[in-house]
Amino acid sequence: MGSQGINVLLRRIQNRLIEYGYVTTRVVVEPQDLRSGMLVLTVIPGKVGRIQLQDQSALPFATRGTLWFAMPLREGELLNLRDIEQGLENLKRVPSAEADFQLVPSENVGETDIVVGYKQRFPFHITLGLDDSGSKATGRLQGSATFSWDNVLTLNDMFYISGTRSFKRHSDKAEGDYGSQNISLYYSIPWKNYQLSLSGSRYRYHQTVAGAFESYTYSGESRQMKANLSRLLWRDSRSKTYLNAALWARQSQNYINDTEIEVQRRRTAGWEAGLSHTHYIYDGVLQLSALYKRGTGGHRALRAPEEEFDEGTSRMQIITANIDFSYPFSLFNQPLRFNTEWSAQWNRTPLVQQDKLSIGGRYTVRGFDGELTLSGERGWVWRNELAWNVGNWGQELYMAVDTGRVRSSQEELQVGNSLTGGAIGLRGNLWGLNYDYFVGVPLKKPEGFRTSNVVTGFNLSYRF
Repeated sequence: MGSQGINVLLRRIQNRLIEYGYVTTRVVVEPQDLRSGMLVLTVIPGKVGRIQLQDQSALPFATRGTLWFAMPLREGELLNLRDIEQGLENLKRVPSAEADFQLVPSENVGETDIVVGYKQRFPFHITLGLDDSGSKATGRLQGSATFSWDNVLTLNDMFYISGTRSFKRHSDKAEGDYGSQNISLYYSIPWKNYQLSLSGSRYRYHQTVAGAFESYTYSGESRQMKANLSRLLWRDSRSKTYLNAALWARQSQNYINDTEIEVQRRRTAGWEAGLSHTHYIYDGVLQLSALYKRGTGGHRALRAPEEEFDEGTSRMQIITANIDFSYPFSLFNQPLRFNTEWSAQWNRTPLVQQDKLSIGGRYTVRGFDGELTLSGERGWVWRNELAWNVGNWGQELYMAVDTGRVRSSQEELQVGNSLTGGAIGLRGNLWGLNYDYFVGVPLKKPEGFRTSNVVTGFNLSYRF
């Protein structure tokens, strides 16, 4: 091997090291006698020197913990660009924060200092929202208010509390008193390659049901709690993979005139485990996930009444999968974006209604009003969307076609098992107001499936 071949070999090894993130590690050939037929390459490891944080905020928010919780690497360790990228992602996950970094020579030989530039804006925000995603029975018009707090403990953590309630309007065509309220809490904190999130919610509703001689008030309440821990398993320049594990619990009760319907009482708990993967393909983003969900006897779980007839269980076993691909492109110098998402569910046990997959509505198969849905223990939903950024002004005109199919052990009780719908809409931001308005129609539905011939919907939100 001549000098030219050695240089080619060194270049390939160096490029491979850079590909794996070791951008300050070097491979050299020290003076040696090649007549023995052996070539010795020397690896000079590039290590981390000092890690410094420069807080450029108008009011300093960062502390030593801000950087320590974010960065998965320490002084004296091998410098890997992927670890720095993960640290920056932890710093920038707070919506009001920005961060970048510089590699500068260190005072110590073989080391490189990392200087992180950090800037955070005002950490408190209030978001007001209005949409018509509710049901006619409890009120289609929904108003919401959310308070969010960024960097609560100066550890790149986030907290928000959100409340939603329905408003009455004449078009609901519901008799008597009715309404719904929901409150939810969320907190998350990263620690190097880990992230912990805690969430909880409480939902209440009531509606008037007309009887033969008098009207009845039908009401209910449900609560959910979840703790999720994720860990980064792999990261390179084009992809990253996470392992996720969670504990969850939920319970619900329903009442008629303040008397509980005991057969409808539910109390369930369990765990989840899964993988999620993100891959960048040119300008596109591919996201994959798979999850296994298992119910247990924890949290004083109650047996489901359906277990007597083998029609459901509180010890459910469910597998879900999701594939999402988004790709921006241009046609005739016009910016377009295509998005396709496929999600599926499989069951290994009979499922109660709360665990079944339901289709028909703005969040599953668009073009349907959501008042009546198809549900099954297993099935899939495929959502497709083509969006045009009108004039590069941040306003998107989009067209969507969705389809879904469900299967169940009691299919003879349903009018059908598949739906297809379409929608066109406009969304964007005007003077700080986020908006989305769409018109949808059912394209294919079973005979006897009742839904509106034309569906309209909107969503408005403003953040202070």
